[in-house]
Amino acid sequence: MFSLTFVASLAGIGHAEAQPLTVEAVRVEQQALIEEVPITGTVTPLKQALLSTEVEGLVQEIRTDVGREVGKGDVLLILDPELNAISRDVALAEVARAREALADSRRRFREAQALIADQHIAESEVETLASEVRVRDAQLQAAEVEAERQAALLRRHKIVAPFSGIISQRHVDLGEWVEPGINLFELVDTGDLRMDFRVPQRYYARIQPQDALTVKLDTGHLLQTTVESKVPLSRDAGRTFLLRTQLNGKPPGKLPALIPGMSASAVMQLKRPEPGIAVPRDAVLRYPDGRITVWVADTDGDRKTPVGVREQVVRTGLSFNGLIEITSGLKAGQIVITRGNESLQPGQTVLVKPARR
Repeated sequence: MFSLTFVASLAGIGHAEAQPLTVEAVRVEQQALIEEVPITGTVTPLKQALLSTEVEGLVQEIRTDVGREVGKGDVLLILDPELNAISRDVALAEVARAREALADSRRRFREAQALIADQHIAESEVETLASEVRVRDAQLQAAEVEAERQAALLRRHKIVAPFSGIISQRHVDLGEWVEPGINLFELVDTGDLRMDFRVPQRYYARIQPQDALTVKLDTGHLLQTTVESKVPLSRDAGRTFLLRTQLNGKPPGKLPALIPGMSASAVMQLKRPEPGIAVPRDAVLRYPDGRITVWVADTDGDRKTPVGVREQVVRTGLSFNGLIEITSGLKAGQIVITRGNESLQPGQTVLVKPARR
């Protein structure tokens, strides 16, 4: 009894071992090929300004400091206005004097016009008075222009923020004498940031506006950006051009604050002009001797009928999105094993089912 049971068990084991292996496979098709190009870049502000005064003077008051957030129109610095205020008052006094002189000349001219009808005054004298009126009028206009100039200079004793942002640098202290053109503050707009990348010029024609990029920060966080513009000018020996991208909406709250100067990396996905053949990465086997192969099924079968398989040497190209381009060794329509191919042997039969997507 024991022997018969043992023999029956062996028979059952042998039957189980004879069952064909089930593998997963895909049908090879022509498809768009994607070239992945790694690039690095920097977070840059859209607006960044070095601020200086328009007039010279003594620093009387400083209303901000490094790291402070300011709004558009906020006063950052005030120069001592005393000397220019005096000059403005002198100019205003000159306007008043010129206005009175013009009024007197007009009065005398009108009186002369009244006397000329009775021939009590020479026409040449009347003309002289008319000329005087014109001269006085011109002097008044010049005085008014000078008064406005002095008022403008007085207004320029302040540095006002041209846009909202954060003060990133300060190069001035109270009591210093400053002159026009000397950088006193650096203002950076941190609310409207871009990401600038340097890209090899051979890819210039293949990048289009609104192309999407997934950007990875140094912290490991991912951001979605869109190509905003590309600058058609190569400025360095590396033959690269500037690619500017724009953030798609506000970064999620879990991301760290983006600051100008932060480095970032991305991978551009550029479509090749011509389609080609690509298979899932799992379908490709690489050997120490350099051979690269895939296992090909004779047919796709019906999940119940065993089919033969064979190993095919191939050449590979691009790698993208979990796929590998096959440049030679395969053609469209063939069935390639993607799962279970590691243990296959020549001459073996298998059951084929579609690969899971």
